[in-house]
Amino acid sequence: MIRIISGKNRGKRILAPRNLPVRPTTNMAKESLFNILNNEFYFDDIKALDLFAGTGNISYELASRGCEDITAVDTEKACIGFIEKIADQLNFDSITTYREEVIHFLEREYNQYDLIFADPPYDYEDYEQLAEKVFLRQLLKDEGLLVIEHQSRLDLSDLDNFEFSRKYGNVRFSFFRKPAY
Repeated sequence: MIRIISGKNRGKRILAPRNLPVRPTTNMAKESLFNILNNEFYFDDIKALDLFAGTGNISYELASRGCEDITAVDTEKACIGFIEKIADQLNFDSITTYREEVIHFLEREYNQYDLIFADPPYDYEDYEQLAEKVFLRQLLKDEGLLVIEHQSRLDLSDLDNFEFSRKYGNVRFSFFRKPAY
């Protein structure tokens, strides 16, 4: 069960189909993540990219908090269909979806974002390539954040532009920041 924590749709519960090949961010971990992000951003002023979007959990939270420019990317047709259905039901016109493999999307993307959130499957092995693509392609605005959700036992602190991480149960969020020049 997905619960929108804050914003205009606060408390809204969304039941994702069981057949989606996803592992949604837990409500506890999501609440902790957004406590950090609240200190970084005014959500109605940012452009966000949700990679490996799955159920759209993070995109809905951003939209509920007033973010008006959200791009959600996932390779699964069923996930994209679900995100589009829920975005339509909740009148989240701010969410645009792309059905594409994430690395391919990053290779052709030219827009810059304030926040890029990535929640790859736990068996994902290309965290370094993922982070490198974001910074090499200059997809973050100055002072922008890349947040990668991963298993808590995995340490990404040796990757370039790593700033800090936070652990919540079996989940860890690693934060990477584009340096301001």
